[in-house]
Amino acid sequence: MAVTTCLMSVESQAHSASDAYLTLTVQNPAAAGAAARTIVHGQWDIALRDLDFVLKLDDNGDGKIVWGELRKHQKSVSEFAYGQILFFGDGQACRIEPTRQAVDFHADGAYAALFFDAECDGATKRLTVDYKLFFRIDPSHRGIFVLRSGDKVATAVLSPANAKIDVGL
Repeated sequence: MAVTTCLMSVESQAHSASDAYLTLTVQNPAAAGAAARTIVHGQWDIALRDLDFVLKLDDNGDGKIVWGELRKHQKSVSEFAYGQILFFGDGQACRIEPTRQAVDFHADGAYAALFFDAECDGATKRLTVDYKLFFRIDPSHRGIFVLRSGDKVATAVLSPANAKIDVGL
């Protein structure tokens, strides 16, 4: 898995609300019939401060997460994150294929940007997302969800009470 290179140092700050951003874009099925599959391209931005709380990314304890520390932990970031989300196309499990990691910046700080493809068999009509990131340790965590499929856009706020969503494609 490739990691986009950048120089960064993220200062630990007073903990603000835990959030993540999950943006999905549906690619049309490649072909009709049994060989058809639906590809959902995803970008999942997860706050480094939240990942540090769980995975201890700040190896030297100086309150900063530098690029080398994040790069060293990219496998554990992937394993943790992708263990917290499932996709289903028309009720059948989809495969998640991580493609790369990078760093993205939002108004409240730096985020690990995880890029992936969810591959679902068949020409999927409904996508179900089962999202559990940080809910066990922080019930105030929220996932901001956006799905684009053609000219349709679906949005939701994922929470412990709204952790599984089902959207038409």
